[in-house]
Amino acid sequence: MKKKIMMLLTGILASAAVLTGCSGSKGLETDALSISLYKGVEIDEVAKPAEITDEDVDNAITSNRQMNAVQEEITDRPVEEGDIAVIDFTGKIDGQEFEGGSATNYSLTIGSGMFIEGFEDSVIGHNTGDTYDWSGKFPEDYPNADYAGKDVVFTITVNSIVKEKVPELDDDFVKSVSEKSKNVKEYKEEVNKQLVADNERSYEDQISQTVWQKVLDNTEIKKYPEKEVKEIADNLIGQYKSMAEYAEQDYETYIQEQMGYSVEEFEKQVEEAAKSSLKQVMVTEAIAEKERIKVSDKEYKEQLKLIAENFGYEDVDALKEAAEEEDLKDIALNNLVRDWLKEHSVQVAKK
Repeated sequence: MKKKIMMLLTGILASAAVLTGCSGSKGLETDALSISLYKGVEIDEVAKPAEITDEDVDNAITSNRQMNAVQEEITDRPVEEGDIAVIDFTGKIDGQEFEGGSATNYSLTIGSGMFIEGFEDSVIGHNTGDTYDWSGKFPEDYPNADYAGKDVVFTITVNSIVKEKVPELDDDFVKSVSEKSKNVKEYKEEVNKQLVADNERSYEDQISQTVWQKVLDNTEIKKYPEKEVKEIADNLIGQYKSMAEYAEQDYETYIQEQMGYSVEEFEKQVEEAAKSSLKQVMVTEAIAEKERIKVSDKEYKEQLKLIAENFGYEDVDALKEAAEEEDLKDIALNNLVRDWLKEHSVQVAKK
């Protein structure tokens, strides 16, 4: 009788364990971390991409034409509104030059509003080779309180005058910027498709990033690998020490002036950054192992193309030259895990 009861109890406990496993299967726990929920994560509903209009296409093409503008030097007239004046200037307050008030061969687009009121207008009407003094005044609300409201005199020399020529939208322009289109009509269709694809990618990326952040928020790291934390932190600190050396400053002074922290505060932040980076790797690997997500050779090649595109590399070869293969594999696996989490997430309509 006791044996029979014992067997029944064992069966009940076994059933209970299975149920606990099912209800808890949306989270996971290892010796290093605990994720309370990663499968079926709920996020606020993300708005679908808006439909691409003819105006959107025209604006994108105009932007591309402006990016392909060529500069022509003007030699037969003085500076006009909209020109680019290449100038030297030296500013003085109370007869003394001040920090940030001088430059050589500065390309100033007249009408850009980059300088204090009156400066750009003063260049209009001057020819290449002209040197003149212009007297002005810093506004009372100027960001640098040391200069706010003070009179200033700039000595300005016009070195050259340049005009940007924006190419016309014609078949020749299309052939110069597109490998697919041969005429304006085809180019507009190509741009339309690209904008649709960009919007869709942005939509998917927003969902992916939101879900991923929720999973990270749901994760408690029990123990970081101290050796790896130190390795990442030392590498980052080493980069800043190199920058300090390049700037001909000691490390402590560079951190205080450029980062606004003491070395102790800065290195504490570096350690937190290292842990944050490792947390993402640890979560990625834990979920990948639990859900048996692996990067096949085919997927790795596809991911390399995607990574190269996202990080602005010319091609995969350029990417491989700039990054360690181990890091690239980590990014590829993270991308696949994010895709899996996105597919298993739930969008909830906002109230």
